[in-house]
Amino acid sequence: MKITFLCPDIGVGGGIRVILAFADRLAGRGHDVEVVVPTGRRMKAISRKVRGIGPKWLPGFRARIRWVKQWAPGDLPQGDVVVATWWVNAHVVAEAPPRCGAKFYLIQHDESLYLAPPEIVASIYALPLQKIVVSTWLRDIMREKFGSDAEVLIPPVDLDLFRPVPVATKTSRPRVLMMHSETPWKGVADAMEAIAKVKQKVPHLYLVGFGVKPPRQPLPYDEFHTNLPQEELATLYSGCDIYLCASWDEGLGLPSMEAMACGAAVVTYDTGGCRDYARDGKTALVARRRDVADLAAQLEKMVVDTELRARIAAAGTAFIRTAFNWEDAVRRMEAIFEDAMTSVQRIRAI
Repeated sequence: MKITFLCPDIGVGGGIRVILAFADRLAGRGHDVEVVVPTGRRMKAISRKVRGIGPKWLPGFRARIRWVKQWAPGDLPQGDVVVATWWVNAHVVAEAPPRCGAKFYLIQHDESLYLAPPEIVASIYALPLQKIVVSTWLRDIMREKFGSDAEVLIPPVDLDLFRPVPVATKTSRPRVLMMHSETPWKGVADAMEAIAKVKQKVPHLYLVGFGVKPPRQPLPYDEFHTNLPQEELATLYSGCDIYLCASWDEGLGLPSMEAMACGAAVVTYDTGGCRDYARDGKTALVARRRDVADLAAQLEKMVVDTELRARIAAAGTAFIRTAFNWEDAVRRMEAIFEDAMTSVQRIRAI
């Protein structure tokens, strides 16, 4: 198949990682895959020598990158499948000519929550695009909130990259890890409040933070890691006992899954997307959404009960490493695309 993905960027953050991982692995299975990325005003700054080079964080990237000044329906290549990946580019795919192939929309969050005005997102979700979502929560959101069906395709973590590794630390235990973001709905303020409550009873708790950028304002991290290379993340996760996620909502929540794969016990809000892997009391401890007192209570329970922490960590690691794998995920996407392509060809033949 000839498959086109529209992708906002080629950085490692957010859902871009998922888009490019699927593109890379589909290309590895012999498909002709092109990722179309807009540059805007940066077009002149991107030299011809690097326009075809893939993301640095994904060595040996097998799909092609095509840089364009902006997405335009008429400029998309001929193919069998074309995939929107963001509310901003969904209309481009919807308006693309039939020669571009079957039209899909890979949705990784309820974009009406924080990313765009709800009425605009509702109109975009009504476009005639076949939807693929990354969690059962998003499938339910599509049905109940927007009256639209969607296929569920959960992206796995890279188990070769994210695995338990031996780490020697000289700090106090337990070490609690959390991802830092300045975006309010990522819940850093909630997490800090919960940490403060737990530290009143467990003052030796050691807080480790990481993120693309350091905090703008001083925060009580005992240790902070900025923009770590991908190959160093397993060491970071493995060197911490607990991973704390205080996001209000997540379409899936890959960092929590990565932490679980590396042996950390997860404490999380019920983010919606986490329901596919965070089973309360079994593979994680789950607090009520935006209930800081409950989040603190779950974190304290995980901090003080070493047997519980070990059991949750072991079960979480086993679940993540067996429930999802990339070979199955890519084959499933491939099958979804092939079915749609066959339907399009049948309609054209009538």
